[in-house]
Amino acid sequence: SFNLGVGSNYFMEIAKYRAIRYLWTKLLEAFDEKSTDVPLYIHSITSNWNKTAYDPYVNILRNTTEAMSAVIGGSDSITVRPFDAIYKSPDAFSLHIARNIQLILKEESHLDKVIDPAGGSYYIESLTQSFINEGWKMFMQIEEWGGYVEAFKQGKIQEMIEATQQKRDMNLAMRQEILLGTNQYPNSSETISNHVVPCLMAGLMPSGKPVVNKPIRIYRGAQAFEELRLATEQLKKRPTVFLFTIGNIAMRKARANFSSNFFGCAGFEIIDNNGFSSVQEGINEVKRVKPEFVVLCSSDEEYPEIVQDIMNALKNDTIIILAGYPKEHIEEFKSLGLKYFIHIKSNVLETLKEFQSLVTSSHFINN
Repeated sequence: SFNLGVGSNYFMEIAKYRAIRYLWTKLLEAFDEKSTDVPLYIHSITSNWNKTAYDPYVNILRNTTEAMSAVIGGSDSITVRPFDAIYKSPDAFSLHIARNIQLILKEESHLDKVIDPAGGSYYIESLTQSFINEGWKMFMQIEEWGGYVEAFKQGKIQEMIEATQQKRDMNLAMRQEILLGTNQYPNSSETISNHVVPCLMAGLMPSGKPVVNKPIRIYRGAQAFEELRLATEQLKKRPTVFLFTIGNIAMRKARANFSSNFFGCAGFEIIDNNGFSSVQEGINEVKRVKPEFVVLCSSDEEYPEIVQDIMNALKNDTIIILAGYPKEHIEEFKSLGLKYFIHIKSNVLETLKEFQSLVTSSHFINN
């Protein structure tokens, strides 16, 4: 029997389960052609990797699609973890929801009535074949290293896993992979520090017992963003981000929405505006509000007309950031003292860490 985690990539997970059964038969044939009738029992467990402490009810949707993937893929049994299990002890409600997800899939969706619901789907069949091909190649590679245990002792297994971890971490930091409510569309006013259990939120740590090689790090994808937001919650005053919206209405709104979403991932307070009719009006409002950050939201064509006046008036009072990256004007803006730019290619996590450190630095406080 195998215990398998099931992730949120719906069709890929279905194909994964179907491929495993084929590979099991192929594996038995390779070792002993007479034992190919040994049945494979698969137990599935919903993944913790993509579960989040912020906006936790989205975890219910994640659990539902994961359970569906496991059933359609051919899992024999399933454990649906409670949606709040990653940050506190599950309560009666979350346990009830976890149970009902399975009941709905069985009693209302009737997924237990069809032997292979995905059979005949070209897309899923194609994905299944890809899994079979790549999975067998990986198995053969591990055998060349002397088997799994020997490969683990050599650090080969860890290297493969770490390469995938680093890629996924970067995808999350760059928002190429989305965790709703955490690195995209966050509720910036949500707080969780009063009802989370830190030891449950942390990844699993090595036991301290002797190991044959470097242990595999087990953690959740959302942890880095959650640690960032929890650090914000610990501040005496939540940092404020003032959106200096001016000029072209379409561009200023688009960049204001982008900026609000960007800084919301750190739990900063967002001060939006309907758009200023003049630079001076915006400057006066900034001086009245006294925010920690000011984000300029306008079009690339209009930035050269407004940046100098804003920098001259505000650069000693607040941290000024430009939404966008107008390449032809970057050096000019930097010469005026504008250091920070946020855009779709920004590393959101690292950029927000830098801004958070600026808020807590003595240099900024003294200014």
